[in-house]
Amino acid sequence: MPEAAVKRVEIKSAERLRALMRDYFLDLDAAAASDERRVAWCTSVGPCEILSAFGFATYFPENHGALLGARRLSHELIPRAAGIGYCPESCSYMNSDIGCALSGRSPLRDVYGIEGPPKPDLLVYSTNQCREVQDWFEFFGRREGVPSLGIRPPRHLGEVTPEHVALVRRELVDLIGQIEGRFGLVLDSDRLEEAVRLSSRASALWGEVLATARARPAPLTFWDGAVHMAPVVLMRGSRAAIDYYETLLSEMCQRVTSGAGAVPRERWRIYWEGMPIWPRLRELSEKFQSLRASVVASTYCNSWAFAPYAGGDPLEWMARTSIEIFINRDEVTKQAFLVDMVRRFEIDGVIFHNARTCPNNTNSRFGMPQRLREGLELPVLVIDGDLSDLRFFSTAQTMTNLEAFVEQLEGGAR
Repeated sequence: MPEAAVKRVEIKSAERLRALMRDYFLDLDAAAASDERRVAWCTSVGPCEILSAFGFATYFPENHGALLGARRLSHELIPRAAGIGYCPESCSYMNSDIGCALSGRSPLRDVYGIEGPPKPDLLVYSTNQCREVQDWFEFFGRREGVPSLGIRPPRHLGEVTPEHVALVRRELVDLIGQIEGRFGLVLDSDRLEEAVRLSSRASALWGEVLATARARPAPLTFWDGAVHMAPVVLMRGSRAAIDYYETLLSEMCQRVTSGAGAVPRERWRIYWEGMPIWPRLRELSEKFQSLRASVVASTYCNSWAFAPYAGGDPLEWMARTSIEIFINRDEVTKQAFLVDMVRRFEIDGVIFHNARTCPNNTNSRFGMPQRLREGLELPVLVIDGDLSDLRFFSTAQTMTNLEAFVEQLEGGAR
């Protein structure tokens, strides 16, 4: 059962992150107001390096969807999207973002003093995560009267073959041609190479940050990662993201050396499979801390820890990266990844989040929890919820289930 609360040591880099995020959004706002700069919207694991090489200021609507969830606005905005025909049980990021546009409300006004997301000149998506992003971007393409372009990689892959990579590379080449034709631009191959190199470096550093949680006690948790992942999502291809993760990694390594844990008196090590529950992130973090349970690893945060770029063809690296991500793989490959993570991080129990409006990022529906429970002889808990829509989440029931789960861990340790 929970012991007396002990205040956790805050991550010092968080203050720098807040300043970095403010600069990023203010620059986007300035770019949208400028006659000399263009803004592109991009999906979170989309071809942002190409957009950077073309000189677009790049914005990621999924981040805005997460912010709407964290600010607990989604339940007010989703009905606006439903009112124009979008199913309320479709992606709550998409629905709340569309509802935000229809209502003219955005938390960016309160957080950064800007009116809302920047007006796009171009929207670029990749369906390597889900098909909803295509519908999401096409809504804004129609609304803003700008092109919505995308790539559609093969999905649910086991082995990633050279043929798969070549197919996606051809789509990237076609995308470049469409952008060049529509905007009268010519892609600078050196700028693309540099964007990919910077993107890969930021991603590698992020992976190193996450790997520090293999230490006992873990210097950071999934809840920290869900916040500090912002630069690797929003600023890939920039020096700013690299500088930030070099600083954060140094701080985490110092924590490991000094034995400073993110969860005071850490006892249990948990793996989180699935999306964050943004509206309840703080409550869940505090609950796990009170239970002395550290959520040391997750699939979600590792989704931006890509294989390194070793030079050569930047488009081939982008193509391979876009289809090797966890969400794009088959059940066998996903299960093998989870087994490896459980062993690497010395996990005591696994929690699956069944996100009701995000089936693509939910892996608890086809027997995987039971297979892990039996194959690893490990306690597994499935909780119902959603990334943004609180209609599907019961705080009281979830907290009770978490307490019972930790009691199960304690029973196994006796």
